[in-house]
Formats: sequence, C-alpha cells, structure tokens
Amino acid sequence: MNIGRALVPLAALAGLAALSACSTAGAGGEDGRLKVTASFYPMQFLAEQIGGGHVDVTELTKPGTEPHDLELTPRQTGELGESDVVVYLKGLQPAVDDAIAQSGVENTVDAAALTPLEDHGTEVDGHDHGSEDGHTGHGDEDAGADPHIWLDPVRYAEVAEGVGKALAKADPGHEAVYEKNTAALVKKLGALNTDFQDGLKNRSSDTFITTHAAFGYLAERYGLVEQAISGIDPESEPSAARMRTLHTLAEDKGVSTVFFETLASDRTARTLAGDLGLKTAVLDPIEGITDKSAGRDYFEVQHSNLQALRAALGAK
Repeated sequence: MNIGRALVPLAALAGLAALSACSTAGAGGEDGRLKVTASFYPMQFLAEQIGGGHVDVTELTKPGTEPHDLELTPRQTGELGESDVVVYLKGLQPAVDDAIAQSGVENTVDAAALTPLEDHGTEVDGHDHGSEDGHTGHGDEDAGADPHIWLDPVRYAEVAEGVGKALAKADPGHEAVYEKNTAALVKKLGALNTDFQDGLKNRSSDTFITTHAAFGYLAERYGLVEQAISGIDPESEPSAARMRTLHTLAEDKGVSTVFFETLASDRTARTLAGDLGLKTAVLDPIEGITDKSAGRDYFEVQHSNLQALRAALGAK
C-alpha cells in the first residue's frame, strides 16, 4: 500500500469535516435545543437547571474523572467547536481553556469572570504553604488563584446569573424561561446558604483538615479555617514539613476529623488520621457525581457536606 497516496483522501476528509463543523456551529441541535458544552459537573448542573428542556448539555469531564487533569480527545475538541454555548471555569482545566480559545464558539461563559477569585493556598497561621509542594494553581492563571467557587453557594449563585444571561443571549426566544429558572436556582442557593449559616452557628471548633485545598471559599463564607494536606492540586504530595505542621495544628486546634474525598486518593488523609488517632470522613468538592457520591446532585451533596462539617466541628 502506498501510504503517501492514502494520506491524500484522509486529509481531504478531515478538511470536509472541519468545514462541516464550522457550518453547523451555533445552529442548535436537530431537535431545536441549544447545544451547550459544560467543562465539568458544576457547570453542567447550572446549564441543566437553567436551560431545562431547551438545552442539550454535554459534559467534557466524565463522572469519576478528576477534572484537574482532564485531557480532551480529538472528538471532544471537535464537538466543542459545534456548541452554541460553552460554560467553563478558566484556569481549572488548561486543556479546556486551550480548546475553547481555538474553537471559534461565539457564546462562552467563564465562571471565573463572574465572581472574583482569591488566593487560599494551604494557609497556616497566616502563612501560605501552598508553594512548598509546587502546586498552587493551574495553567497560566495566578499561581494562587483558587478555582473552587462553586462550593460557596453565594458565589455559585453569581455564576448562575451569568450563565442564565448567556443562555438568553444565545436563545432569545426562550429568554423568559431562562430568567425564571435562574431566579428559582438562585433562590434555592440562597436557602442553602442559610442552611449552612444556621447549621454551623453553635460549634466548638473552627478548624478542619482536608485532602486538598478545595474548601477555601466555603470556609471563608462561614468563618471556618480549612487546613489542607495538599495545595489546590489534589494529586500533589505534601512535604514532610507540612505533615509535621498538621500534626501540631490538629492537637492545638482540637481537630477531630480528617476529611478525604471520592475522586482523589485517601491514603495520606488516612495515614494522618491514624497517626493522630482521629476520625475520617468524606467532604466532597462536588467535582463530579458518581455512585460513591453522598447524593444525586449538587444540593444533596452539599447538605451531606454540611452534616459532615457539623459533626467534625461539634455543632449542636
């Protein structure tokens, strides 16, 4: 077989496929629904809740996949370019950021642009130790920028409003529906915020230890102190100095529980808890819903997180 001659029709087919993708981009699905691509579960949840039956949502990060390390297949990249709307969080998944920049999709919603990002790192007694492990951020964003805004119901509501506006812009014929659904979701997130405020009022401790620094916004919202074994990246390994610090801190602050999560290794968390004679429990960053999740959606898992924090912090 002449490989060189065989490559010619393949290249031609690739060109036709690219032209086809361009011609259908922004046209909506065959059923008339808006074609929305969401980078990972928290963005998917917003699009589905707000879009309802008027959107067809595709999630790039499949359930059970750690979103921080996502690599896109050529097929996913091609399908992304055919979207009417893309909802993502810049800085969390560099592969997604690159694909969106090259996609030519007109309507893109960056959740990180809808509420200010902050630097939480792995702060201990006012000092940021995130850099000692070499993992404090993602992509080209500010090295200390914490992307986990969806775990704070108030910030998540701000993102929801932005997503609602983007869907209305892309599909003005259903603007009233998107506005109504956005308002309902924002109201429900407000009720969740109240649940956290009330549920964590009468507690005996403020400090909790987690596998990685995912709960900085939630801790800030409710006056808690998160101490993370690793930095923003759940796969980073803590230094010996960090582990010694956590031993001392757990004893000084009366920490009762070391939290781990469903999509990352629990080995270090269980080792730390075993060394100190502490309990372990799950605090879910809700980066994806699987059969191991303590709930079927964002709200159910957040309420599970609230109960786990209440138990760990001695709330009455």
